[in-house]
Amino acid sequence: MTSESFRVHVVVVGGGFGGIAASRLLQDAGISFTFLDLRDAFHHNVAALRASVQPGFAERTFIPFSETFGESFVQGRVQKVDPENQAVVLEGGREVQYSHLIVCTGMIGAFPGRFVTEATMQSAVKAYGDLLEQVLAADSVLVVGGGASGVEMAAEVKTQYPHKKVVLIHSRVDLADPNMLPSVREQSKQVLLEKGVELILGEKVSNLSELQLNVFSRNSEVKTDKGQTLTSDLIISCTGLKVNSDAYASSFSGSLVEGGALKVNPHLQVEGFSNVFAVGDCTDIKEPKTAYNAMLHADIAVNNIKNILSGKELTSYQTGSLTMLLAMGPDDGVGQFNGWKLPRFLVTLGKSRNLLVWKSWRHMKQSQP
Repeated sequence: MTSESFRVHVVVVGGGFGGIAASRLLQDAGISFTFLDLRDAFHHNVAALRASVQPGFAERTFIPFSETFGESFVQGRVQKVDPENQAVVLEGGREVQYSHLIVCTGMIGAFPGRFVTEATMQSAVKAYGDLLEQVLAADSVLVVGGGASGVEMAAEVKTQYPHKKVVLIHSRVDLADPNMLPSVREQSKQVLLEKGVELILGEKVSNLSELQLNVFSRNSEVKTDKGQTLTSDLIISCTGLKVNSDAYASSFSGSLVEGGALKVNPHLQVEGFSNVFAVGDCTDIKEPKTAYNAMLHADIAVNNIKNILSGKELTSYQTGSLTMLLAMGPDDGVGQFNGWKLPRFLVTLGKSRNLLVWKSWRHMKQSQP
């Protein structure tokens, strides 16, 4: 290897909240980096569900990468990481060398909550516009899954279109994230009932694989494991989140836990690799997978790269008390901050009204259209 190979160059894989936070920190620190993602724009997916029901909202949820990162951004799908040669290999064979690597590949899950396909900004916005047309055509909407995104999805549809029948079916009795305070989870249920959402709890959809999702189809039959048959014009799935490990699973097979997450030490270094860090949803850290936490991880990872370069002691990541806010339409919300339950009006002011879209535009140093 030439001395040139040892120059400091950080590669960031994945353009979610952790990826853009790490890239912005590297940019501000003047550290050479390449940022890789298969799309050409950041998706503020905190607002993805509202983009499915509110006309014109989707355009505000995608922010072009190149305007922020210039030539440091490369669009492409990562095929594998080559730790021996310290290179990330893209589909088509292009290799990007790194001295340090930050993996931020996040989770994959059902559209509309997640959008993890190769796409241009225009085609991504169109995908949400197409779903909006299906929502408008439907008299009844069935949301499958009552975790955080299912609860938010049902609330968004019912708030935007109060005359539509909205049903939420969930395999468990309690709604929202299991890590949230029981009183907050109960409150999310109350808000849905107040809005007129029908709840079917403790039942699972048994024919989900046979159903067409996100497509208007009058009176589609939905069967449950308790023998119930429901009909709905539109079925939206908010289940099945899993770690997006495609880019690294073969390269770091010895550092994976079941489900594909990467084992990290307290400094967020991937087990067995002092120059590879993981942040956000693809880590095995026992905490809820939130945008807020991913950005905290990014800060630790970039700081530790600086610490390595300057010979300082590494910083450790401490999991704190849970902060999680659920937007239940633009006019309501429930949540907790550092383990304390918040009043509904505060969640509405803090998150629900605009879903923090402005914050991502500001973070990316761009003006919202």
